[in-house]
Amino acid sequence: MCNFCAPAQAQYFTIKSGNTQDVAIELVRNLIVIKLKINNKGPFNFILDTGVGFMLITDPKLLDSFIVNKNRSIKIAGLGETEPIEAFVTAPLKVDVDGLESHNVSAAILKDDALGLSGYSGKPIHGLLGYEFFCQLAVKIKFSDTTMQVAKPKDMRFFRRGVKLPIKIDGQKPYLDTKVVFADGTEKLSKLVIDLGAGHFLSMENLENKAVLQKNAITANLGMTVTGFMNGTVSRIKQLDLGKYKMKDVITSFPDFDENLRALSAKRDGNLGIAMLKKFDIIISYPDSVLYLKPGLSINKKDEHDMSGLVYYTNLKDDFKHIIIHKVEEGSAADVAGLQPNDEIVSINFKPVSPLSMQQIDNLFKSADGRSFMLGIFRDHEFLNVMLTLKRRI
Repeated sequence: MCNFCAPAQAQYFTIKSGNTQDVAIELVRNLIVIKLKINNKGPFNFILDTGVGFMLITDPKLLDSFIVNKNRSIKIAGLGETEPIEAFVTAPLKVDVDGLESHNVSAAILKDDALGLSGYSGKPIHGLLGYEFFCQLAVKIKFSDTTMQVAKPKDMRFFRRGVKLPIKIDGQKPYLDTKVVFADGTEKLSKLVIDLGAGHFLSMENLENKAVLQKNAITANLGMTVTGFMNGTVSRIKQLDLGKYKMKDVITSFPDFDENLRALSAKRDGNLGIAMLKKFDIIISYPDSVLYLKPGLSINKKDEHDMSGLVYYTNLKDDFKHIIIHKVEEGSAADVAGLQPNDEIVSINFKPVSPLSMQQIDNLFKSADGRSFMLGIFRDHEFLNVMLTLKRRI
């Protein structure tokens, strides 16, 4: 998700006692959220993210809580629309995760909350925890029952069924080499980042003439990075190979790049996100350079992309109870219905949205082609009822 230089001193976590440790997790809008304390303060909500090589505090309100040298700042670059952003590096922190202890772990604190993860997820998010969490441990994530266990690799009980895939740790991120078959039949051996912090199924980058590689492509906002929104197209590819598992008709993002940003991902071909990984229970072990996949119940389920054409967030000032439309995709169901940016979604089918999680709303808006919802909308001090009829676009 971001690129910058981490200090040379080793930063890692170990288990305080015993051979294994269960760590409570929550799956929030395709993000793995854990609770932790920093210097005995908190708890704070952090996203577990193999796509970052350094602990990142995204909530600038915490800037005054820790020792930082404000004369020393770093630039963090991503794949968004804006320039790299500024952050400060902390002194080593005491980071407490369930039954784990940190060693020499520092963090970068953003001066501005560029990611907007709290608004996206519908709950307070304070940062990202990456390489230092994984570098010494084997991590088992069972998406089938939303549990996580960590252990030294020699103490981890590996799956009896499934597949074992070799990975490489490069630049503090895990990579998988595998075959991708595009819509026109083109095959490409691809180096993919294994990215638990990316909500999509698959993202493919640095492609020449990508139009011929796609099928029924739509323009879309592909999410937020540390430097702004990433735009591009969404389509499907024919096949993604994950060992013996041949994943068909995979929903795939194709980000737009300008020449100045292209170099940031020159060493990779794409990004394997959590939407695909959660079709399995997984074990990822950086010390052993392996990824284990055990198929879950949804492995053969046909996946759907959003059918509304809406990008929406929660309003942080009101305890995450207000759903605000940020963007309406041109030609989408929401565009046809006349929905507009800054509209507030008050109700769905005459029931208030406040009890619903963001994930539940996402699920409604990708539930079935042609399904209709009556949305209660607040716009310019006026309440409106708008009929939204979902439309499959890919």
